[in-house]
Amino acid sequence: MDSSAVDVRQRVTKALQGRADGIADRWVRLQLERPDLATGIGEGELREEADVLVAALLAGLGTSLPVEQVVGSHPDLNHAVTAFSLRRARAGATPTATSLAILVLKEALLEAVRQSTKDAGDLFAAALLINELLDAAGALSFATYVEGREEIIRRQSRQLLEVSTPVVRLWHQILAVPLIGTLDTARAQVVMENLLQAIAEHEAQVAIIDITGVPTVDTAVAEHLMHTVHAVRLMGADCVISGIRPTIAQTIAQLGIDLSDILTRATLADALSEAVKLTAGASPGPRTVVSR
Repeated sequence: MDSSAVDVRQRVTKALQGRADGIADRWVRLQLERPDLATGIGEGELREEADVLVAALLAGLGTSLPVEQVVGSHPDLNHAVTAFSLRRARAGATPTATSLAILVLKEALLEAVRQSTKDAGDLFAAALLINELLDAAGALSFATYVEGREEIIRRQSRQLLEVSTPVVRLWHQILAVPLIGTLDTARAQVVMENLLQAIAEHEAQVAIIDITGVPTVDTAVAEHLMHTVHAVRLMGADCVISGIRPTIAQTIAQLGIDLSDILTRATLADALSEAVKLTAGASPGPRTVVSR
């Protein structure tokens, strides 16, 4: 960093010191005056996050870190921007509005600088420094927001998958998983995890996987089912697949998928009847039953 850049940074830091409250107040006002920045966050919360972010920003400016690295490398500032973005994401603000809220802080900072100097050259140099600093903060804010929203979406998708794949206790030591809709890799993993956990909790001997509500069965779906059956057997239980309709049976046959070592039944009622027989007098442990 050359001496002129150091001088500019020192002057800007000095101009902003002692004005943190005023900068925070002005930033809150600017956000409240902009309809496109509406987030549903109250004025009190806006002021709290403004105090934290402005303080972290001034602390970062006071270090020897290069301006372009301050936002990414100063722990307090990085955390403040990240927390700001995640809070806005949870409040339902758009990523554009979140980034713009950060960029609006430029105006509050420049107003504070103008209070200490009227020199056009100094103001121009200060504007360049503040722009570089806040542009980096805006970029981090946008990236954090997007990552945060993606994480929220992933978590909600996982919750929906778990809700859509319930494990039902039909009878003593008999469980069932009624599947409805497409069975993709993510859902198959959730089905397997939930079913194995339920087998352990209920000490189940038979697990029924009902695919009546699965519209189509292709090679990938069949592989998912076979992996689940194998995992169930490793847990010491039997597995019955029910709901194989004529069209699905024809598709499985045409694809050459071998389900001969898996017990299958046409309906859930038939599968339950078979499961009751399996638990009535058979010795514990997994068994391979070939359906005829």
